[in-house]
Amino acid sequence: MFKALVVNKDEETGKTSAAVQDMTLDQLPAGDVTVSVEYSTVNYKDGLCIGPGGGLVRNYPHIPGIDFAGTVEASDDARYKVGDKVVLTGWRVGEAHWGGYAQKARVKADWLVPLPEGLDTRAAMAVGTAGFTAMLSVMALEDHGLKPGDGPVLVTGAAGGVGSVAVALLAALGHEVAGVTGRPETSDYLKGLGASQIVAREEINETVKRPLEAETWAGCVDAVGGAMLARVLGQMKYGASVAAVGLAGGAGLPATVIPFLLRGVNLLGIDSVMQPYGNRVRAWQRIASDLPMDKLEAMVVLATLPDLPTLGSDILKGQVKGRVVVDVTA
Repeated sequence: MFKALVVNKDEETGKTSAAVQDMTLDQLPAGDVTVSVEYSTVNYKDGLCIGPGGGLVRNYPHIPGIDFAGTVEASDDARYKVGDKVVLTGWRVGEAHWGGYAQKARVKADWLVPLPEGLDTRAAMAVGTAGFTAMLSVMALEDHGLKPGDGPVLVTGAAGGVGSVAVALLAALGHEVAGVTGRPETSDYLKGLGASQIVAREEINETVKRPLEAETWAGCVDAVGGAMLARVLGQMKYGASVAAVGLAGGAGLPATVIPFLLRGVNLLGIDSVMQPYGNRVRAWQRIASDLPMDKLEAMVVLATLPDLPTLGSDILKGQVKGRVVVDVTA
């Protein structure tokens, strides 16, 4: 027997409910590798899947948790043996496939990545999908020419999971970082992560008639989308890039093509779900080498399985700061 957060749906009312239940191994879905899960996290998608599903969950009962880290307990794949430490993000685990909010998980071997040297399972989930996405964003900006000394790099939604790790990473790599937040009380937190400038959300959240403004930002990690992304595109330096990772501010993009045509600005889409294996390994190795773990620890709030229904609701309201690490063994 093991414990899991199980979401059930009342077919008559359409309402969902989440509670910790006892499960057995034979209830797990098919897969190559069974993992004894140690830690997971709380992401925006998790909030949707704990609650009404947001269109992500098709079948109930369901176990959410879009990422996890743990130890291989059984394996039918030669790449992984019992006792190996592994991490999983993406592949629609926790959405279409049962995820990490359980003490056991069974998944395809292709979905796993070996835990890199220098990280334990707790630290890996302090990073989690959010930190993995932040690292992919930084790598994409670097691949398109961003270097320390080029100028300030903007991070929108800076106090959130992706934003927090992006701020810490960029600062550790020697960049001047400007963090956008709508919560003034998070200013000290962001400065502690390495932000040298705090930009109030109101300053940058409105569309303007001018397609181009002063060249201000050498790069940007954008977790907001919508009107803010449109505004930021017109403020990028010549040839600079924006890594788009989220849509907290909406899926629309009320922009013009002028920044692309007159300043050669690049808009880089960042997807963490279907990333090829090689990119995943590269990103996790960079995380282990470049992310300051003391800064990471400052972001962490510990939680347990019974805390998840409340936390799922909180993250949908924008009330979660930093990284929530779920100890599923507690």
